[in-house]
Amino acid sequence: MKPHHFITAIVATVFTAGTILFAAEHAALVSPDDALAKLQAGNKRFATSKITEGKPVAARRAETAQSQHPFAIIVGCADSRTPPELVFDQNVGDLFVVRTAGNLVGEHALGSIEYAVEHLGTRLIVVLGHERCGAVKAALATATAPGHVNSLVRDIQPAVKAAKGKAGDPLDLTIQENATQVAARIRSEAKLGKLAKNVRVVVGVYDLDTGKVEWPKE
Repeated sequence: MKPHHFITAIVATVFTAGTILFAAEHAALVSPDDALAKLQAGNKRFATSKITEGKPVAARRAETAQSQHPFAIIVGCADSRTPPELVFDQNVGDLFVVRTAGNLVGEHALGSIEYAVEHLGTRLIVVLGHERCGAVKAALATATAPGHVNSLVRDIQPAVKAAKGKAGDPLDLTIQENATQVAARIRSEAKLGKLAKNVRVVVGVYDLDTGKVEWPKE
């Protein structure tokens, strides 16, 4: 191959790769409002259908094998009854999920969120509490617990105190308050730099009985 042909081939390859990368990155940038609308539509399908839409898992697995562009980050509880992919009727690669008992965030969770925002293009963060949360129930019952469970009840105590004395069911109030405080912590502590203004953090509370996610006013 002649030198100038070789150089032309290299330039063409780099340009093509760059174009593909640019297109992929920008195709992945779903706005927070659009992402929330997709979650709400998916949850409606989950809550109202006996069988939700079929998911082409094999095709989606192949499509996402080399890269991922989740449109939402879900900070949820580890409770086995609250899998976000099912609750929101989404497929492989759609959601970036961080789960701990009580939907709490520490350094590892915050780092995971920062990674998804900066490197994966995700612009919506949902803190998903749920009805009858065991971790919140434990924190209401005691301020201390054996082993590492103590870290859970300890970090939920601020929500217990904030909800105390308010009208309504203490557990329900604390669940919502805990999710609200976790969302506030993400807003204040996640290092998102210039991207922060483009990221939205919202709270949802999942009803175990109906399958619906309620979206308290921000």
